[in-house]
Amino acid sequence: MADLQEQLRRLDSVDALLRRAEVTPWIAAYGHEMVVEALRQTLTSVRREIIRGGAYAGTDDVLARARQRLEADLEPSLRPVINATGVVLHTNLGRAPLSEAALAAMRQVGAEYSNLEFDLDAGQRGSRYLHAEALLCRLTGAEAALVVNNNAGAVLLALSALARDREVVISRGQLVEIGGGFRIPEVMAQSGARLVEVGTTNRTYGSDYASAISEATAALMRVHASNFRIQGFAHQPSLAELAELASAHGCLLLDDLGSGTLLDTAVLGLAHEPTVQESVAAGADLVTFSGDKLLGGPQAGLVVGRRELVERLRRFPLTRALRVDKTTLAGIQATLLHYLKGEALEEVPVWRMLSLGAEEVADRGRRLLDALGQAAAGCDLIAGRSMIGGGSLPEESLPTTLIALPPDHATALAANLRAGDPPVVARIQDERVVLDLRTVLPQEEGALLANLREALA
Repeated sequence: MADLQEQLRRLDSVDALLRRAEVTPWIAAYGHEMVVEALRQTLTSVRREIIRGGAYAGTDDVLARARQRLEADLEPSLRPVINATGVVLHTNLGRAPLSEAALAAMRQVGAEYSNLEFDLDAGQRGSRYLHAEALLCRLTGAEAALVVNNNAGAVLLALSALARDREVVISRGQLVEIGGGFRIPEVMAQSGARLVEVGTTNRTYGSDYASAISEATAALMRVHASNFRIQGFAHQPSLAELAELASAHGCLLLDDLGSGTLLDTAVLGLAHEPTVQESVAAGADLVTFSGDKLLGGPQAGLVVGRRELVERLRRFPLTRALRVDKTTLAGIQATLLHYLKGEALEEVPVWRMLSLGAEEVADRGRRLLDALGQAAAGCDLIAGRSMIGGGSLPEESLPTTLIALPPDHATALAANLRAGDPPVVARIQDERVVLDLRTVLPQEEGALLANLREALA
């Protein structure tokens, strides 16, 4: 007991530690209150360790641990990672990386004042929604457009503004749930619209919709099955057929494309994903889709369609709660300009990744293994598949080349990669850690190499 009390007496007080020369710059860097709290918490931890039988390591140890606590407290929890999974639109890893032009545009309007809601010609208040509207209309053929915070918000807004207390007819095969528990029936209930299910899980016909239409019907709705596919004995009416039916009965046609794309995915050897332009041309009154998936921009929900309907959405009170900030609008605008200039395949990272051939990925893999030198012992290049992800093109994949790391201790090796700076997120396949360079940005290769060297060592 006497030895315990002696060790506890050796502990410095917070005031004594604050007078230490090495602590003075901490106060300038972190502030007096944060430094005091870090010292107090560290001393409490050390005191408990001593009481449990541990040995006091001295003042220098206390200061080192306090400094580590300060640095940990101020390290942002949201940080960049290297995506080596091969999933291009990885929802858990932030989906689409942005183009250099989009990042520059977002930084510029974020760092300075802007004409977000100011009409420079008239010298009076303007609308934030105009900045991306003209580009969206030009690219899709729609009359008007609106940008909100995400596609779920866009769907909720459309249903709330146009179908509250009325019926919306939808195929049973489209009552989907996507990531995060987002369910179409629950969104409809939240909006105040009444869901009318027609058809069966696998087969729905235009006649099913026609039979369900009544005076209470506000809209027919098509929802893209983002993350699954029904194959075999299946049928859904075309969007053009639904548009003709809706027009004949005086109701609206809403088309939720989910991911949404402005380019034909078939040119990359993938299945054809319905484009926004096709939906507008087929007669959908409103089309909703995401900004941060196949479009390749920041998170947003995009609505395009008839001018009168978009205006109703714009005036609806919920729009205020769903509106986007200036940096998002700048990023969307810059991303859309890539499509207008015909350079999306080269400049939008998502499309650049999707365009890579397996041999191009293999060349990068060979260069990386060469740079690893002896540390690459036991590593192999093997054939694999890259997934699209983000609820886009379900079950579709692209041929790729994987770097397979040595087969021993795969779980521990994957954890070591995640512990690096920056963390590397890979996947385990056939009990080996594999890296798909398709989703590793070129500027990240140096950091990946350093992380690999340390993890393999």
